Amino acid sequence: MRVLLVEDDRDLGGAVRDHIAAEGYAADWVRRLDEAENATLATAYDLVLLDLNLPDGKGLDFLRRLRKRGDATPIIILTAMDQVSSRIEGLNAGADDYIVKPFDLSELSARLAAVARRYTGNPNPLLTFGEIEIDQAHRLVTNAGKPIEVTAREWAILERLVRHPGIAVSKAQIEETLYEFGAEIESNAVEVYVSRLRKKLGHDFIRTARGIGYRVER
Repeated sequence: MRVLLVEDDRDLGGAVRDHIAAEGYAADWVRRLDEAENATLATAYDLVLLDLNLPDGKGLDFLRRLRKRGDATPIIILTAMDQVSSRIEGLNAGADDYIVKPFDLSELSARLAAVARRYTGNPNPLLTFGEIEIDQAHRLVTNAGKPIEVTAREWAILERLVRHPGIAVSKAQIEETLYEFGAEIESNAVEVYVSRLRKKLGHDFIRTARGIGYRVER
């Protein structure tokens, strides 16, 4: 998952970005709406975390502009305004969820995962591939009932592949899931993580689509 964080508070923004990165995802953090606008035009994000009060304008205006131009990227509002009227306004403007500051980072993770699942068309957190079960809500993987330990980045790749079974995901798309803007990417990083997953889940679980990328089959 690649996330755009639009938040001008340095302490909160840093904490959220680091938390997302620790879970294996890429997080691009901007502090102004003009930067957010440029980022959404340049990159296809899986989800946007949006503060409502930014130095150069209102987050709701940015949200309405995205929806007006047909951008359906899931958006979770982060704000200190907890009035019911503010929540209604945000949801009516096109937001998918609303979290009031201060919030627990583990709750944020759960909200991120739930919104992402809804947008992939499969809100069920438990996926089954033969003897392999993937619990997206609790980030658990089992093979024939045996727990399989996966790292944060292995999980991020696995989640990206199982989101649309049977459809090949390119190496570039996987890199976008793992790395934020400006990050140095080793040329064989994706291959290394895929190889590790194959050792844990079976070589045939992740198949190579030659000239395209990787896929999993139901």
